[in-house]
Amino acid sequence: MGISQQAGWCKKPASATKMRAALQVGGNTTCTVVLLAIAAVTGATGSTGVSAELGHSAVLTCPKSKLNVSMVMWKIRPKTGRLCTLAYWVDKNKTERTNCTDSMDWRFRSIQDPSLEKQQVGMADEGNYTCEVVNMDGNFHWTYHLTVLVRPRITLYCDGHGNAVCEAAAGKPAAEISWVPESNSTPSTDSHGDGTVTVRSRFAAYTTSMKNSTCTVSHATLNETMSIVCFS
Repeated sequence: MGISQQAGWCKKPASATKMRAALQVGGNTTCTVVLLAIAAVTGATGSTGVSAELGHSAVLTCPKSKLNVSMVMWKIRPKTGRLCTLAYWVDKNKTERTNCTDSMDWRFRSIQDPSLEKQQVGMADEGNYTCEVVNMDGNFHWTYHLTVLVRPRITLYCDGHGNAVCEAAAGKPAAEISWVPESNSTPSTDSHGDGTVTVRSRFAAYTTSMKNSTCTVSHATLNETMSIVCFS
């Protein structure tokens, strides 16, 4: 998955223009939308919602500056845990990291591409990831709000009454379930403490002669279709 988004570039006095930024998740490109723009002390700040699948890698990219860059810094504020910072001072050719695990690092260790890579994304990695670029003309800030997606476990089975049951277990966000032929039942949901949701749908045909049914599960991480024949 991958994104198309816009960032703001700030000059002194602050004057935001548009610039391109990109996120890559697991090597693929994903589309996201700009959520909001907020003011900062030294320049324009933007915020974009992005997502990564649990256990995969995420790469967050700062827009490149055409002017001489003096410093680049990533500030990671997870929902739980301490602030993590990665900084690079160009004039000193010096990097510094504070409270960051080994799975959080520069992707290429180059000022030409100050991308941040998070390997093996976990639930605790949800939060705000801010890139700050400083040059002689001002500061640029861009914040990604990272949401972790969890792929649900899909099962389709016949219950004790001969009805087909389709279940999408422990997904984040909740999956959607549909039937062919159309079912007149309402799915049930169970929320779990880790933020995942299990969705369960029992096929209820409009006529008693319908026993062959097809379940389709739609989720941000998958689209899966399965069929089953149940006998009462």
